[in-house]
Amino acid sequence: MYAIVEIAGQQFKVAKDQKVYVHRLQEEEGASVSFDKVLLVGDNGTITVGAPAIEGAEVTAKILGHLQGDKVIVFKKKRRKGFRKKNGHRQALTEIQVEGIFASGATKKAAAKKETPKAKVEAVKEAPKAKVEAVKETASVDLESMTVAELKALAKEKGIEGYTSLKKAELIEALTK
Repeated sequence: MYAIVEIAGQQFKVAKDQKVYVHRLQEEEGASVSFDKVLLVGDNGTITVGAPAIEGAEVTAKILGHLQGDKVIVFKKKRRKGFRKKNGHRQALTEIQVEGIFASGATKKAAAKKETPKAKVEAVKEAPKAKVEAVKETASVDLESMTVAELKALAKEKGIEGYTSLKKAELIEALTK
């Protein structure tokens, strides 16, 4: 059994008892961690693909140690200019050992519910209509403080022709007549 899992922003193909070097994790050595962003699970020829992740799938692992990778030398030079720059870098890594792959039955952490984009669009579409209704109820109207969309909605309600191509000042003038 194997799985493709996203760990610290990178995707890894892991199997049980495999050791993997990943970007530095916050937990201490010896701690057990679980990764619930499993993208694919393969089990004896049966492949389950998530969209984008498989619901309820989980990979558990134990942190073996924190270490640094090999040194990488970065050398920049511009010929005939006297420019040379030598730099080095060692990546912070964590060595983990995969303890188990669970295709289902894992409990996901409760994620904060986000407002869907469709609901946001509907709310934006409803906002000018609500303000137009409020304007109808009040006798004294401050048209200068209204947006162009609200003015166009009000012009549509009053039956003014050609309101779609009018500018804000022209809309205010047409509405005050």
